[in-house]
Amino acid sequence: MRDRGSVILIKNHKVALIKRIRKDSTYYVFPGGGIETGETPESASKREVLEELGVEVKINNCISKVNYRGGVQYFFLAELIGGTFGSGQGEEYTDVDRDRGTYIPIWMDIEELVRADVKPKEVAFKISNLFNNTKSE
Repeated sequence: MRDRGSVILIKNHKVALIKRIRKDSTYYVFPGGGIETGETPESASKREVLEELGVEVKINNCISKVNYRGGVQYFFLAELIGGTFGSGQGEEYTDVDRDRGTYIPIWMDIEELVRADVKPKEVAFKISNLFNNTKSE
């Protein structure tokens, strides 16, 4: 498996996720995808979030690296700078022959992250902890 870049986009105490429904299973993932040849993890994350969510982001710091199926998945905090949430036109939405289930962009309350089936769970916990620490300051 190749390395992946993912975005953590937070707005109004909510985090952007992709709701996946696949083979009688419902779970949530952070927007992102594979890093192409010549791309950095940051540039791949920007491209993927545009494809999946229809928004442009400014990539900030990497808050987590997770080993995933023989590769590394990078998770970047990001800021929304343009576009329309939910208007993504990536192959997830346009290639009907993929048979990979549904991809639904959603906003989830940060407080719900640790209760929902968010993958990877360790990143959901990290975001929840970061938010709770900033909230109490």
